[in-house]
Amino acid sequence: MESQKSNETSFTAGAAYYDAIYRARGKDYAAEVQYMRQLIQRHKRSAGNRLLEMACGTGRHTEHLVSHFQVAGLDKDAGMLALARERLPQVSFHTGDMADFQLGERFDAVICLFSSIGYVRTLQGLRDAVRAMAEHLSPGGILAIEPWMSPDEFRPSKPFATFVDEPDLKVARMNVNVMRDSMSVLDFNYLVCTAEGVRHFREHHELGLFTQDEYRAAFRDSGLDTHFDPPGVISRGLYVGIRPLS
Repeated sequence: MESQKSNETSFTAGAAYYDAIYRARGKDYAAEVQYMRQLIQRHKRSAGNRLLEMACGTGRHTEHLVSHFQVAGLDKDAGMLALARERLPQVSFHTGDMADFQLGERFDAVICLFSSIGYVRTLQGLRDAVRAMAEHLSPGGILAIEPWMSPDEFRPSKPFATFVDEPDLKVARMNVNVMRDSMSVLDFNYLVCTAEGVRHFREHHELGLFTQDEYRAAFRDSGLDTHFDPPGVISRGLYVGIRPLS
């Protein structure tokens, strides 16, 4: 059995195994989209049905969203977007950074799930991202962001592992939590076994740890009427902001 070990790589390295990882973890994309649909219907004041999905990844939420909304997606990772475009060729997917993007369009809902907001890394990045998303809202539109962990919730030195055991694919993804400069640092080590052999590679992730007050302030400073939805899609809650009609 041949084994290969690569150097540390970008997020794109694990894109091919991303869906398998979250299948193994039991992630229910359909149920999460249903929750978001109900939340949007409850709070949205604009008349339209256009939705922008931030950090859309491989399009697993998107494939359920398209049954209910006119959807566009945005992500900065080319590997993820390639899979999303293959899955949903009818959807407009844009390459961009959530903290600095301009599509020249307005939407009735902008959502950012999967705690992807953490990838803005810094408090200024959080403020910039919320402002950019809010600027893409139509009057009466809704912004919903699922937060990453707060500084009090993150557990440094905690080991984690996810295992995929499918007929033609075996994956182990492991990491130990590290906190550095007010950020969570996740170095995922992948061990992947396929018919071609076994290989190892790493992904380096840095996510900012923000407090509830910092999220709320970013929403308020962007001119949004703001509240917190405690359950959220995975019990991490959702920050919800509504752009005033006037």
